[in-house]
Amino acid sequence: MQGEVWVSGAKNAALPSIAASLLTGEEVFLENVPHLGDVRTMLTLLERMGTEVERPDSHSLSLRAQRLTSWEAPYEMVKTMRASILVLGPLLARFGKARVSLPGGCSIGSRPIDLHLMGLERMGAQIELKEGYVEAACRRLKGNTILFDISTVTGTENLLMAACLAEGRTILENAAREPEVSDLAQLLVSMGACIEGIGSSRIVVEGVKELKGARHRIIPDRIEVGTLVVAVGITKGDVLIRGAIPEHIQILFEKLREAGMTIQMEDQAIRARMDRRPSPVNIRTLPYPGFATDMQAQVMVLASLGRGRSMIAETVFENRFMHINELMRMGAKIRVAGSNAFIQGVPRLSGAPVMATDLRASACLVLAGLAADGVTTVSRVYHLDRGYEGIEQKLSALGAKIERVSE
Repeated sequence: MQGEVWVSGAKNAALPSIAASLLTGEEVFLENVPHLGDVRTMLTLLERMGTEVERPDSHSLSLRAQRLTSWEAPYEMVKTMRASILVLGPLLARFGKARVSLPGGCSIGSRPIDLHLMGLERMGAQIELKEGYVEAACRRLKGNTILFDISTVTGTENLLMAACLAEGRTILENAAREPEVSDLAQLLVSMGACIEGIGSSRIVVEGVKELKGARHRIIPDRIEVGTLVVAVGITKGDVLIRGAIPEHIQILFEKLREAGMTIQMEDQAIRARMDRRPSPVNIRTLPYPGFATDMQAQVMVLASLGRGRSMIAETVFENRFMHINELMRMGAKIRVAGSNAFIQGVPRLSGAPVMATDLRASACLVLAGLAADGVTTVSRVYHLDRGYEGIEQKLSALGAKIERVSE
C-alpha cells in the first residue's frame, strides 16, 4: 500500500458530544463528524426525542434540543448500540427524568452499567430497572464524590455530563483518561461548564444552573489511525496518514517499532513504512494510556505474519478473542490459554470466507485479507460500518484490491 489518506473523526468522541447537546436548548454545532451507523442511530434517537438535527454539510451537525417531546430511548432504537446509555445523564440532569433501554452493541463481553447507575444514585437520582429499561428521576442532581472501582469510559462520560448541571461539586475519582473523554470535557467547557482535571484520573466539576450552545470539532479517530498503520505493516507499504493526533496512540507506535516498522510523526500527520516480516511483539491491553483493547485484533494479524512467537493478553474484555477462529481458517497459528493468545508467525495467510463477530474483529479480518494469498470474503460487515467511515475506499485508494459486494 502506497500514498496518502485522511483519517475521519472519532466515533467514540462524536457519540458523547451528540448526547451532550441534550444539556442545553441552544445550538450545539459539531464539525468533523464521521458518517457511521452508530452516529446515524444516535441522531435518529435524538430526533425522536424532539431534537432539531440539521446537516449543513457532509461532516457537520447542528443540534438544538430546545423543546423535547420525549425522555425515552426505546429498545428498538438502541438495541444495536451501547452508546445509547449516554443520553441518561444529560436527560436526568436537565429534565429530571429519563427512561432508557438497557444497551446492546458488540458481543465482546460483559459491559454492565452498574457504575453509571451507582454514580447517579449517589447524586440523588431514584433509579429502577423495569422490563429492560432504566427509569430515573430527580428534582435536581446534587454533587458528590464518586469513586469508580474500575475504569469506565461511558460511565465517566455519563456522570461528567450529569455533574455539569448538578448542584454543588462533583468529584470523579479513577475517571477514564481516554482522549475521547477529554474531547467531551472540552466541549462541555465551551458550553459553560466548570471542569478541572481534564485528561487526569481525578475530574472536579462545579455545577452550573444552565449551559449554552457551542461550536466544537471532533478529534480524529485514533483507532482508525492505528488500523491504517497496521495495514501498512502487514502489506509492506509506505503511507502518509493526515489529520491524526500522534500522541493519542503512542504506545501502539512503540510496539509497531518493536515489530520493525518505521514511524515518523509530524504535526497532525504520520508516515508509516515497513519493508520486512514483522518481529515478534508481546502486548497487554489496558485502559488509556495503556495499549487499547480496540487495537488488539488488528495487531494480532501483524503478529500472525511475524518471524517468531508473540503473545497478546486481553485484560479489558473477557470475550474479545472471537476473531481467532476466523484467522485460523486463514492459516494463522494461534493458541489461547485463558485471556492470553500465543501466536506463532507464518510466512503467509490464505484467503477464505470468514465472518465478523464485532466491530474490531471485522477490521482485523479485512486486514488479514489484504495480506492473504487469494480471495478473502468477509461477511457481516455491518459491524465495520459502525466504526469505520468508507474504509474500503480509503484502502482502495492506497492500492488495496478490495470491494464491497452484496451477499
